[in-house]
Amino acid sequence: MKIAMVGSGYVGLVSGACFADFGHDVVCIDKDQSKIDRLHDNIMPIYEPGLAGLVESNVKADRLTFSTDLAEAIQGASAIFIAVGTPSRRGDGHADLSFVHAVAREIGENLSNDAVIVTKSTVPVGTGDEVERILQESGTQHRFAVVSNPEFLREGAAIGDFKRPDRIVIGTEDDFGREVMTRVYRPLFINESPILFVSRRSAELIKYAANAFLATKITFINEMADICEKVGANVQDVSRGIGTDNRIGPKFLHAGPGYGGSCFPKDTLALLKTAEDYDSPTRLVEAVVQVNESRKRAMGRKVVDALGGASEARGKTVAMLGLTFKPNTDDMRDSPAIAVAQTLIDAGVKVRAYDPEGMEAAAPLMPEVEMAEGTYEAIDGADAVVIVTEWDVFRALDIKRIKSLLTAPVVVDLRNIYKPDEMRELGIEYTSVGRA
Repeated sequence: MKIAMVGSGYVGLVSGACFADFGHDVVCIDKDQSKIDRLHDNIMPIYEPGLAGLVESNVKADRLTFSTDLAEAIQGASAIFIAVGTPSRRGDGHADLSFVHAVAREIGENLSNDAVIVTKSTVPVGTGDEVERILQESGTQHRFAVVSNPEFLREGAAIGDFKRPDRIVIGTEDDFGREVMTRVYRPLFINESPILFVSRRSAELIKYAANAFLATKITFINEMADICEKVGANVQDVSRGIGTDNRIGPKFLHAGPGYGGSCFPKDTLALLKTAEDYDSPTRLVEAVVQVNESRKRAMGRKVVDALGGASEARGKTVAMLGLTFKPNTDDMRDSPAIAVAQTLIDAGVKVRAYDPEGMEAAAPLMPEVEMAEGTYEAIDGADAVVIVTEWDVFRALDIKRIKSLLTAPVVVDLRNIYKPDEMRELGIEYTSVGRA
């Protein structure tokens, strides 16, 4: 089967490469000529473990190609996926669907065969209806169906998530759409991955509901961490105690500086706006968004306190380890590190940072932060260390070396990587999250 993937960003490129690896013929399309040129040279526009090798092998097998010409690329495609960005719209927080609508219009104007149009982008409820209307107004004489197929890919583990998914959600009430999408995902039947056929609007809401629920779990355990610090409990014990309950589960119960990234901030906000539009307020999600935003700066104040308070912190230097919102990605979107660094800078603290993959993306977002060449280069001469992102390279640091490089043995661990008693034994003034 030929598949056209419109949009060669994170979702489009990973999905297209994986579909090609299943044996489909895939063309990834993007308006950005420089991006397509780099892909032809096997230079990835994003950092995702294993992606470069997957792309290279499928290009060599002639199953994966790249193009800037949508009109030509969609010819003969049985499934045309829309995987363009839907960022929060300036001014009101609604998802910006201008790219989705533009692609739908261009598909309609150039469709030359029967095809299923699939919204892979994260879109609000009712977007599929609008895409269908646009295609109908284009005057195409070919049969088509509009299907919602949300993605559930974790950055840093996207290839595994795509090939071994918990579930595949397909939103359609159209027999043609169901038939084509069954063929698209047939290679996953061998893994017995459950395919959930639901209504199109249900599929659109499932994506938002899933992300809002996970964001709620993160925010909940962060608030429990605050209580733990007040009462002398250990949030990791609390997490294990509730996470072993199979009604709750252990995932997303790790206390830290708050959630960030390309999905949770944008999707929770978009869900709020959808709820407002339909006069069905979601007070719980509203609270999650507000608490998460305030938490990021609260973590910056935690570092200031570890430096001795506002009066003592001014003029000191903090080494920040980790900038991306999570490890194994170069994504800086809504990363807690941005707010933590800005809080420190507002308090008169100098910030020197290191991240294995995120510094290029971070530099324009954090112009007042000095970027170091390595972990220990960032620490050398600093007054404290703060661990913001739990990259593997930060999990086995030479603590004795760190102590010798710092002007004072102060370590703030916002990811609870290290054990408090072991750090104290090494003479470190150690602060973590939700632990005494």
